[in-house]
Amino acid sequence: MADGTAGTSTGKTLPLHDLHEAAGARFGDFAGWSMPLTYPLGVMKEHLHTREHVGLFDISHMQLIELSGPGAAALLAHTCPLDASGLEPSQSKLTFFLNEDAGILDDLIVTRISEDCFMVVANAGNAAADVKHLSALAADFDCAVAPLERVFLALQGPEAARVLEDAGMAVGGLTFMHGTEPRTDWFMSRSGYTGEDGFEIGLPQADARSLVEKLTADPRVQWIGLAARDSLRLEAGLCLHGQDITPETDPLSASLIWAVPKELRASGTFVGAEALRAIIAKGATRRRVGLKPEGRQPVRAGAALFDADGNPAGTVTSGGFGPSAGHPVAMGYVPSALAQAGTRLFADVRGTNVPVTVHALPFIPHRYHKG
Repeated sequence: MADGTAGTSTGKTLPLHDLHEAAGARFGDFAGWSMPLTYPLGVMKEHLHTREHVGLFDISHMQLIELSGPGAAALLAHTCPLDASGLEPSQSKLTFFLNEDAGILDDLIVTRISEDCFMVVANAGNAAADVKHLSALAADFDCAVAPLERVFLALQGPEAARVLEDAGMAVGGLTFMHGTEPRTDWFMSRSGYTGEDGFEIGLPQADARSLVEKLTADPRVQWIGLAARDSLRLEAGLCLHGQDITPETDPLSASLIWAVPKELRASGTFVGAEALRAIIAKGATRRRVGLKPEGRQPVRAGAALFDADGNPAGTVTSGGFGPSAGHPVAMGYVPSALAQAGTRLFADVRGTNVPVTVHALPFIPHRYHKG
């Protein structure tokens, strides 16, 4: 992620780019998009404002994909370790596209809109590949694959529901990991990437500009950039694809096997099922864990880990300072024998051994609205 200045454009620009420029955003490249990294409030205050009030994020770099037709559920069941036909209307579920080796090609949120319609939210860096992957298989399943042109906004924080209601949107019936289409060409789910209660809303650009005007006029709301989004998700123990999970990472090693229903682990026929069963039977050789560095020195992605005897003991995949936790936070992979909370390791930070302790995830409690 490269830093930049307001007005700098690298790669694709967001539909609301002009609004971010007017808000004083500093831009940088992320997954081929020119993204707001920070606003005048600054990373620390943006982070804390989200935890205390409401943060507004432009996540239009992510891709909404609509799957529709009698074969939509079967297509999802083939491409993901997901019982799509068993989802209730409006229910959302975290799942994955896996390769034949059970490596994670992408992590997705799938929401059932109706009997034969599902909404898939894909990560920016994988969006084109995800659409191509689904489209190549759809003809065999009587399913249409439609990538949607939408502005995508996230409103996150303890006051998010009240802010949306004051802006004229009814949210009372929506609980965590549920989504709906509240208006024509709109999609809204109660979910997010911060560990807080919140909503993600996909909508046409004209509607988005009107909604943003209402939201930013509310003193409880502040624009939040990608830098604070990263520290928020890291404190919440949430993975970033391309760092914490990759096509070389399986769900068991990533400590995400909970997202694969037990019956599908045993007898599912999704892509990568046999490989995943073999991994489960053998046991993971490494595990994703939380890491708490001692002192105030952040330990960044790529830092090598060592045990007390100086033997290699894994790698840090994400790291930084946790403003709400009050100390540096990190995640990484360690041998399964060293994955127990409390295990003491050392991270190589520019030639200095920084003590780190394996820590339970998340670093701060999730505050999702589960009804």
